[in-house]
Amino acid sequence: ALLHDVADWKYSGSEEEGGRRAAEFLASHNFPSNKIDKIVAIVDGVSFHKELGGKVEMFPELAVVQDADRLDAIGAIGIARTFTYGGAKNRKMYDPEVPPEKDLTKAAYMKSQSPSINHFYEKLLRLKGLMKTEAGRRRAEQRHKYMEEFLEQFTNECEAKA
Repeated sequence: ALLHDVADWKYSGSEEEGGRRAAEFLASHNFPSNKIDKIVAIVDGVSFHKELGGKVEMFPELAVVQDADRLDAIGAIGIARTFTYGGAKNRKMYDPEVPPEKDLTKAAYMKSQSPSINHFYEKLLRLKGLMKTEAGRRRAEQRHKYMEEFLEQFTNECEAKA
């Protein structure tokens, strides 16, 4: 779990770099090679964009790390992370002229420059339904609801209803 975001594609520009760097790090610390392969599979499979690109071979350890990563992306912390990332990438917070993409493909997701608020509709509100474990699904419920309430308030304020 600690290595799942090493050289993340959003920052490195490479889908393979994370797994390669994780393997190098573990091998340099004499970690057993059979365990390195499983960790690399987790690092390579954890990201949301991988599921957009097709079926990811699931196994219990990947399911747990994937759910934990997705839980970090939603709720109050997820809201903060969304706007922090958008600001760092000089994205607009909101633009009513740029609607969220309804059927987001892997390629479109990976090159998206849409306003930060669109990220909720394009990805974050979908995560509750993509949880792999029962514990992940339970925890996602409240965080999902909080995001919906936030988006309702955000929309009301932008439309001068609040």
